[in-house]
Amino acid sequence: MSSLAPGGATLRSLGLSVYVPTFLFAVGQGAVIPVVALAAREEGASLAVAGFIVALRGLGVLVFDIPAGWLVSRFGEQRAMIFATLVVIVALAGSALAPGVWTFAAFTFLMGCGWSVWLLARLSYVSDVMPVHLRGRALSTLGGVNRVGNFVGPFLGAAAAFFVGLEGAYAVHLASAVLACGLLIVLMRGENVYPATIHEPVNFTKVARENVGVFLTAGVGVMAIGALRAARQTVLPLWGDHIGLEGGAISLIFGISMGLEMLLFYPAGSVMDRVGRKAVALPCLGIMAAGMLLVPLTGGFWSMVVVGLIIGFGNGLGSGIVMTLGADFSPEIGRAQFLGAWRLCGDVGTAGGPLVVAGVTAVATLAAASVTMGLLGFVGFGLMLALMPETLGRGGEPGPPLPEPAEI
Repeated sequence: MSSLAPGGATLRSLGLSVYVPTFLFAVGQGAVIPVVALAAREEGASLAVAGFIVALRGLGVLVFDIPAGWLVSRFGEQRAMIFATLVVIVALAGSALAPGVWTFAAFTFLMGCGWSVWLLARLSYVSDVMPVHLRGRALSTLGGVNRVGNFVGPFLGAAAAFFVGLEGAYAVHLASAVLACGLLIVLMRGENVYPATIHEPVNFTKVARENVGVFLTAGVGVMAIGALRAARQTVLPLWGDHIGLEGGAISLIFGISMGLEMLLFYPAGSVMDRVGRKAVALPCLGIMAAGMLLVPLTGGFWSMVVVGLIIGFGNGLGSGIVMTLGADFSPEIGRAQFLGAWRLCGDVGTAGGPLVVAGVTAVATLAAASVTMGLLGFVGFGLMLALMPETLGRGGEPGPPLPEPAEI
């Protein structure tokens, strides 16, 4: 997306090619995600089926992580991002016009598939063009822009839904996706955009086999990060309801927590680039895990605010850390395939966190589920502390590779 060679990009040069399309896409995501269940109910779905349809979006992201790596490797990041945006546009239009529940469900799944390709393509692109000493700031800014868009999106979606119904939220995402796609097409044809990175074809199983040590250590750590991030979205509202807080109060707690997160994305990237990746990854995991352990000790609004701020602080410190570690560990040959498997690790954690909460709550209590998630977070912390090497070496060069599994 620019005339500069890979590795010669700057944060400023990513503005139009990465950050603006990401913000537009994130605004649309933020508008749609809160209304998927409600739209399913309008189509006639039961509560259980509506919950299943919401899960289909995440399932689409999960199952398409590996195919997304192949698409990016085969066609390049720019074409993959445009293709993904077109898929999302079709899925949004289909969801808004769906004649029945299962048609709506199919388009929701398709939407997740398109999101998966989009997310991997932008990560692969930034990994290719950014020098290692700027990579942390570039990817933490990417994470921060995404969070800002997700924060703004629900307000725009709510305003549109107020005037034209739930279809208005889908219209917001449709408009933002069209704008993002148009911008990418214009940049592809321009003279001041990065040329598409050429990927050498490589077998996915070969890439996975050669990097199995990474996935068994650092990959488990990012699973823990994904699980904690997703679990807090389940545990905090349920615990707030358990102790008698109103829905508005719970939403306010989330808003305060997200506000703190959005303030931390650039400082987090700066620490990653100046001190090291572990200096961010370990506090991120440790603080979020500690926050989950503290949830059962809260009994009112202000104590929940404190715990929400603790978890938000930890999550904010980790802005971009999963993407940065993936970029650092990814090989030059087979990068897209590696990043597909890497994203799968994080997405498994994201999908698994709420399932662990639900399972433990079913057989024990919500408090036990929160403590379980905190302990799982500290397991990931221990793995990263003991077995994951620092990937930012002296002079901004990558750190040593992970040992082979037999040596771990």
